Formats: sequence, C-alpha cells, structure tokens
Amino acid sequence: MPTASATMAPHFSPSPDAPPRRLNRRILVVGAVVGFHVLAVWALQSGLLRRAVEMVIPVEVLAEIIEPPKPEIAPPPPPAPAVQQPKPRPKPVARPEPTPQPVLQQEPSPVAPVVAPPEPAPPAIATAEPAPPAPPAPPAPPAPPRVVLPSSNAAYLNNPLPPYPSLSRRMGEQGSTVVRVFVEANGIPSRVELVKSSGFERLDNASKDTAMRWRYSPGKIGNEPRAMWVEVPIKWQLG
Repeated sequence: MPTASATMAPHFSPSPDAPPRRLNRRILVVGAVVGFHVLAVWALQSGLLRRAVEMVIPVEVLAEIIEPPKPEIAPPPPPAPAVQQPKPRPKPVARPEPTPQPVLQQEPSPVAPVVAPPEPAPPAIATAEPAPPAPPAPPAPPAPPRVVLPSSNAAYLNNPLPPYPSLSRRMGEQGSTVVRVFVEANGIPSRVELVKSSGFERLDNASKDTAMRWRYSPGKIGNEPRAMWVEVPIKWQLG
C-alpha cells in the first residue's frame, strides 16, 4: 500500500500583540468622539462657535435681515390764517344844499262861527233825610264807696302807751312789732295776730296785749261802719 503522506499546512499561531492593538484603536476612536463632544460643549458655552458662525455669515445677509429704523416724518405745520385787510371806507359825497322855494301866502278863508252846544242842566240833587239823633249815653256807674280802715290814733280814744316789760328793760331788749287786729263795727278788737316779731317774745306778747286793750275808730265803707282787719305797728325803744 502506498503510504500516504500527509502534507501538513503551516499553522500560524496568533500573535500575542494583536488584541491589544484593536483595543487601543477603539479606545482612541471613543476618546476622539468624546473629546470632540466636550470641545463642542465648551465652544458653545464660551461663545467660540457663535463667533465662527457670525464670521461665516456675510455682512450683506445681516444687513438684509436687520432693517434700519425709518426716520419719523414731522407733520407739516398748519397754514397761517389769512389776515383780512380792512376795506377802505367810502369818502362822503358832499350833497348840494337845496335852494329855498318861495312860499306863497294864501288869503285866509272866512271861518264860519262855531256855535257851542247848550250846556246840560245840572242833575237834581236829592235831599238826604237827616239822620236820627244818637241815643243818649248811658249814665256813668256810680263811684265805688270809699273804704276807711280802722284806726287807733284818734285823739278822742285816749289810748295809753304800751307798758315796757320790766325784765325786757333790764335786759335791754328793743325792737319793732307789727300786729294784725280785727276791729268790730263798734270799734272793739276781737282778735289779734302777730305779723312781724321784734325778736323777743316778751315784747311780742306785750304788743298783742296792748292792741287788745286799745279802742279803735271802726272801719267804714262809704258812711257805714264795717268790721275789718287793720295792722298796728308798735315800736319798743329804751329812752
């Protein structure tokens, strides 16, 4: 049997340096991409990218986009009012004075006499009847009768002076007392009242006793005696 000879193909074993190279490429690519992004972000933040865009855009395009402000047009001033010139006054025209015309005097025509109408007769005056005489005035009422109050000062009464109380004399009591006495029609007192006190009871009692012992001329209404009240003053004074 023929012997087969096996031909062995050369076997290449991978190099131990190959995997690290592929890994380094990937890392470089990734690092480049990341670095580009970081650089782009930094350029955006710092404004470098905006400046580059502004440099690329032509100035003419910016001029077309941004329109300059239009100048304001001031309104035309109002027309000045027309000044009216005063019209010239017409000059007065002198009028010719009229020439006086001759006046013709006419002869007066005869005037017929005017007859006055007869005066009317005066109306008859009616005689008025005399008024009846006024009734006589009623007689005046009689005057009221005169009132005369009772009195204790009449000379014919002979009323004695009031006796001064001895104790009041020693004590030096003085004063004025007024008592009110009711005098009957015959002149005799029937009641007595104290109107004003002297300030001392002994003098007041002596005044009332004296007024009751006195006699009075009675009061009168007209000529008729009447009973009525009368006030009697009594003064107490040491000599």
